[in-house]
Amino acid sequence: MTHHQVIIVGGGPAGAACAWKLVEAGVDCLVIDKQDFPRSKICAGWITPQVLQDLHINPPDYPHSLTSFPSLIIYIKGIPIIRPGRQYAIRRTEWDDWLLKRSGVRIIKHEVKEIVKVEKGWRIDDQFSADILVGAGGTHCPVYRSLYKHNHPRTGEQIVALEEEFPIGWKEDNKCRLWFFDHGLPGYAWYVPKAGGFLNIGVGGNAAVLKKRGSSIQEHWGYLVEKLRDKGLVTDREFHPEGYVYYLRGNQDLVQDGIVFLIGDAFGLATLDMGEGIGPAVQSGLLAAEAILGEKEYSPAGIQRFSLLPKFLQWAVPQKT
Repeated sequence: MTHHQVIIVGGGPAGAACAWKLVEAGVDCLVIDKQDFPRSKICAGWITPQVLQDLHINPPDYPHSLTSFPSLIIYIKGIPIIRPGRQYAIRRTEWDDWLLKRSGVRIIKHEVKEIVKVEKGWRIDDQFSADILVGAGGTHCPVYRSLYKHNHPRTGEQIVALEEEFPIGWKEDNKCRLWFFDHGLPGYAWYVPKAGGFLNIGVGGNAAVLKKRGSSIQEHWGYLVEKLRDKGLVTDREFHPEGYVYYLRGNQDLVQDGIVFLIGDAFGLATLDMGEGIGPAVQSGLLAAEAILGEKEYSPAGIQRFSLLPKFLQWAVPQKT
């Protein structure tokens, strides 16, 4: 059995940000993830300038695909609004792998099955032990499942999504488009062209509202595909979207007791307006690292609640505060 000061379960943006800060401070840290990196990860990959600033990344220094949008085209029930202000998009298969490698942390491929509290920390599958445990494994994180699902469940709204990313070789139209509340969707649909000729399209909506209306995310996916075909934005393609769920930020306190922390989607921190997860994931990972280092308290006050839109665009339902 190998022992480490800190074990981070999950190598996504939250885990990588936390590891980067800890390794920089000389902490003996290990990342465990069930997948090899680079991994396939379908995601719109939208990041704000704040994310790059938090991670001390100068855009020209990022060695992979980084799409820059000087503005966004946002449709509110079909009415277009130009939202100025630079935003970015990355490909997660590149971004996640690069962040992990940049951190310098040791990474082991392993699917966590059992987490046991011991006298001085944690034991994982009788193979690893640590003084401090960080859960960064996304919505289905084994740390959340084992230690918090029943006693400290997430309180934010559940979002269900379908999306697909594929090479399209776009040349004519490189504008990022977002359609809010279109066709009664309690959320929004997106069209995100990316560097290298890739395109990500998808729909995300409030699961409870969809169920109450007798609707489904598949229905709204079909509507988006027809819209894109009618506009000539996507043609001659058979689609195979991937589905997933995650949670908006709720009203629960950040779960930590000095020896275990939940960060990113494991905790449920997506922004209330855009359902954006990368920014809050990075911020929570850095905050957890700072708390482990004794620099500051792990507080939700330091994690963004909104990405960029006015407060009234909150996934079509009142949010808990």
